[in-house]
Amino acid sequence: MANILAIAGSPSHPSRTYSLVEYATKLLQQQGYNIDIISVRDFPAEDLVFGRYDSPNLEQPKALLEKAQGVIIATPIYKAAYTGLLKSFLDLLPQKALLGKIILPIATGGTIAHLLAVDYALKPVLTELGGRHILGGVYAVDKQIQRQQDGSIQLDEEIAQRLQHSLDDFVKAVGSPKQLVKN
Repeated sequence: MANILAIAGSPSHPSRTYSLVEYATKLLQQQGYNIDIISVRDFPAEDLVFGRYDSPNLEQPKALLEKAQGVIIATPIYKAAYTGLLKSFLDLLPQKALLGKIILPIATGGTIAHLLAVDYALKPVLTELGGRHILGGVYAVDKQIQRQQDGSIQLDEEIAQRLQHSLDDFVKAVGSPKQLVKN
């Protein structure tokens, strides 16, 4: 079975970013992918702040990352960049942790003005980690993601279509779960 790891870099919960990750991963699960979600905010702050590369708390995420064929990295955009929390986590990963992985960046922000933050801030770090197959990604403005009473989200039609298109590209690049089992 194909493995996908989703890394949510939002410091708050619930958040639009995390909700968008859940929405995307549910669509992928329906297609037969095995999905794991890591919320960076759940890691001990001391490990992240003090750069504890050898923390036992990183063993599980490193193992999940190693077995994943595809990685979704999601972050809110603050001050034209991804979160410091996500940066702290990415800094603790092995030098080429993303080598050979298909990567789909997803970002949320308060305004369209920060649309290029994914290209100019996040993608260079992903490339430094060995990422060579980084897809175009999705940037959603907060008002395109409406939280419902039951905790689910309702996406604006335009962002729902763009997310679906990006997920289709992601699936094509990763390969179908059945193809990966045969290989």
